[in-house]
Amino acid sequence: MRSITIIFWLLVYTFQSNACQCPLTSLSLGECDKYEIIFRGKVDSVKSCNRNFGEAFFKVSELYKGNIPATFKVLFECGVPCAMNFRVGEEWIIYSNFKQIGNAKIDWCGRSRKYFKFAKEDFYTVTYGNDYEEELVFLRKNLGLHRALAETKNAAENRNLRPSTNQTIFILVCSLLVIILFYWLFNKYFKF
Repeated sequence: MRSITIIFWLLVYTFQSNACQCPLTSLSLGECDKYEIIFRGKVDSVKSCNRNFGEAFFKVSELYKGNIPATFKVLFECGVPCAMNFRVGEEWIIYSNFKQIGNAKIDWCGRSRKYFKFAKEDFYTVTYGNDYEEELVFLRKNLGLHRALAETKNAAENRNLRPSTNQTIFILVCSLLVIILFYWLFNKYFKF
């Protein structure tokens, strides 16, 4: 019984300690093809978590791939052990894919990386096999620089918001009344 307990705790510890490890990737055109959007930008503002996602707004300084405006919102997971952390003023190279129209999402195991003033602090260099400046040179040379889209107001920005509790109750009551009315009219005019 004691050996089973030890094995159980070793397995739990192993899974917890490897939770934030990602497969090693090298910078290549094939790796860049995995992403719909690649850009370099500075964090302009950050919204805290809303339903497991935070929002980081970037001022795009160099666009390498994708069609996005000069100010772009990126969703990131928060409240999880491997959550990404953004601070206003930080410079990042972002690799992401669209989650919805106008909303991109970045993942912990994606290639996105932050700029560090001191090269010794840049832990991404060990993981990716190249430093921040080498990555910029590669992106400029192989993907080129693209122009960001003109700023437009997104009319569908709030379309995926859930209704409040009162709105949900109102919708359900109205639906129930329509069903009752339909049933009454059907029985009144279509008697068999």
